[in-house]
Amino acid sequence: MPEATVVEWIRGKFVGIVGELDERGRRRWTAIEAASLGRGGIAAVAEATGISDRTIRNGIRELRTATPCSSDRQRKPGAGRRAREEEWPELIGTLETLVEPAARGDPMSPLRWTCKSTRTLAAELKRLGFPVSRTKVAELLKRKGYSLQANRKTSEGKQHPDRNAQFEHINRRVMACQRREQPAVSVDTKKKEVLGNRKNSGRTYRPKGKPREVDTHDFPDEKLGKAIPYGVYDLGNNDAWVSVGIDHDTAEFAVASVAQWWKRMGRKRYGAANRLLITGDSGGSNGHRNRLWKAELQRFANRTGLIVEVCHFPPGTSKWNKIEHRLFCHITRNWQGIPLETREIVVNLIGSTRTTQGLEVHAWLDEREYPKGRKVSDDEFAELHIRRHKFQGDWNYEIHPKKTSSIR
Repeated sequence: MPEATVVEWIRGKFVGIVGELDERGRRRWTAIEAASLGRGGIAAVAEATGISDRTIRNGIRELRTATPCSSDRQRKPGAGRRAREEEWPELIGTLETLVEPAARGDPMSPLRWTCKSTRTLAAELKRLGFPVSRTKVAELLKRKGYSLQANRKTSEGKQHPDRNAQFEHINRRVMACQRREQPAVSVDTKKKEVLGNRKNSGRTYRPKGKPREVDTHDFPDEKLGKAIPYGVYDLGNNDAWVSVGIDHDTAEFAVASVAQWWKRMGRKRYGAANRLLITGDSGGSNGHRNRLWKAELQRFANRTGLIVEVCHFPPGTSKWNKIEHRLFCHITRNWQGIPLETREIVVNLIGSTRTTQGLEVHAWLDEREYPKGRKVSDDEFAELHIRRHKFQGDWNYEIHPKKTSSIR
């Protein structure tokens, strides 16, 4: 029979039966056909079926062996390509060196300064002589206990030796004021907000497929300006006052916000009080080293006749300030997904902030100017009536009003 006719004859039989055969069946069927043809049979069957001559030879070898594969296997144990990590024992160690170069490898590795995606790691492994896919890299990382993780804010830097003692001191002073029905407040400046039709984090319900369209860029608009919320949170009554400034976050603005709280809220509730406790951060516009902060508190004390006691949280511990998680977080949640286009929107959203625990917030737009760069001379500072506490006098002090004035 001519060779071409043999190939067509085998191809016809193969097409008719191939749908009923699994991998092992195809391998053995082609082996039987090749063996029946004798010399040249392997080449003819390979041409007719498209199956490699190596597979056909493996099938012939299986037919001749005394221990064929069990019925539940397609190939002999150990068949197929070896895993890359078995082929290259150094692969996993090299990968770990790239993922954590500071701990396990060269601290000057180029990958120390790049985003370590699976694609980047695969490219670097290939450069080092390990040509693997990014899928294989992901598989190896998962097997070694790695996963995608974001940064977590836990490191507070070097801790002051009196850190915990200061926390306890603040707590004692607040409790003492509340027992005597004297006001105690927590103060701070919330993050400045650039006004305009800009993206605001969070989501709100809208008709499907119709999201609020905002500007693609977040460049500041000189005409619209910015909003600077400064909050005064009453620790004993779960309510707050927020002054929304439009100029600069200075100590003068901070004390003016405290004065507005006293005028509009505090005086009505604590009319018989003779002192006010303020707790706040150790930096910023109400920092413990800010001379203008203390000078403006002196003026406030002179106007109201109140003894102003201040307790600062240690550096690096602003997250413990009560106003952060009792007021500011709720304001952020209340305006999530809403562009802060105007000052009025900011004031209204802050003023409408409420919680199921009874938080009530009052907001006011402060359009006055608070220029930066105001200095307090040594002579002016020396005239302030400051009495430092025995424990950490830089953080804990009182400012007493001058006797010549006690106007409320």
